[in-house]
Amino acid sequence: MRVFQVLTTLSKGDAVSNDTLAIQQLLKKNGYRKSAIYAEHLDPKFLSKTIRPYHVMPKPKKNDVMLYHLSTGTVLNKKIMDLNCRKIVIYHNMTPPEFFVPYSGKSAKLCAQGIEEAIALKDTFEAGMCDSSFNLEQLKGYGYSCDLKVCPILVPFEDYEKTPDAKLLEEMGGPAISNNHEVKNVLFVGRIAPNKKPEDLLTMLYAYRQMYKEPIRLILAGSTSGMEKYTARLRLYARRLGLEDVVFTGHITFPQILAYYRSADAFVTFSEHEGFCVPLLEAMWFKTPILTFDSCAVPETLGGTGILLKDKDPATMGAALHEILFDEELRKKIIKEQDERLKYFSYENVSNIFMSELKEFIGK
Repeated sequence: MRVFQVLTTLSKGDAVSNDTLAIQQLLKKNGYRKSAIYAEHLDPKFLSKTIRPYHVMPKPKKNDVMLYHLSTGTVLNKKIMDLNCRKIVIYHNMTPPEFFVPYSGKSAKLCAQGIEEAIALKDTFEAGMCDSSFNLEQLKGYGYSCDLKVCPILVPFEDYEKTPDAKLLEEMGGPAISNNHEVKNVLFVGRIAPNKKPEDLLTMLYAYRQMYKEPIRLILAGSTSGMEKYTARLRLYARRLGLEDVVFTGHITFPQILAYYRSADAFVTFSEHEGFCVPLLEAMWFKTPILTFDSCAVPETLGGTGILLKDKDPATMGAALHEILFDEELRKKIIKEQDERLKYFSYENVSNIFMSELKEFIGK
């Protein structure tokens, strides 16, 4: 019996790829030596004996177990239907296409295609693991009746202990541990995309500047690839609001991401569609207080920690940001609660959840 993973794209930096690679290491650690990864689109940097393009995948046998990462529209969604092996879906959610319609017809089409194909796959799998209860309920809404369970994304947190980009960290004012930055760093991490709603962060910054004198810097750390039209409108919006201290990083290296996290005084995201939101865990790990919006899987991931806004009134957003930046007692309380919540997402705990569910599925 082999246990292998299949996904659309394996590349550096995205949450699905990172989860796939972490699962691969976990499988090997637990004795599944014949495990492998097959991707339709593969970054050549990852090419190895156990990470290969999908088109060279050997024909699976009846007792082989395929873990299929479902997250977008792809020709693989149809191809796997005909594979004669045991199939388990790992569901990472589908973004509604309407977010992308004004900015990228290609992205909107992929999202719509993904939802259609996810529904078509409803009778393909004997079991499934979902990043969150939100994702699980979405699959049920698509008509899935197989055995579905929640298993959070597997994050090897020791990676965050690596050395950050020293020059960038200095430019950002150094580590935020002592909270003594002259200019406070407010950080967002994630793809610059319409569902993430970075325009709301620009609105928040404008409101903040009208209400308070303390200087702050908004850092939008994420790739703009494929979203050039949308990014251009964001930049125009920032100029019209007179916002100068807004940093659009574009695609950055891992040491640079570490530098931004280590220098962050607050983490913010007002995303309106998340199936899990890994950056929330990253912010917890770096002991950065979180300000976010009550939407989709975000409250579930936070588990009662951080500041969770119910609406996006600009004055409310600005006031909440000021509190999280300058109320020391509140900051300590939030960080303590986030530390406690992060224990659930520890590598050891999620590993145990994953292996327990996998073995149960295989046993059936």
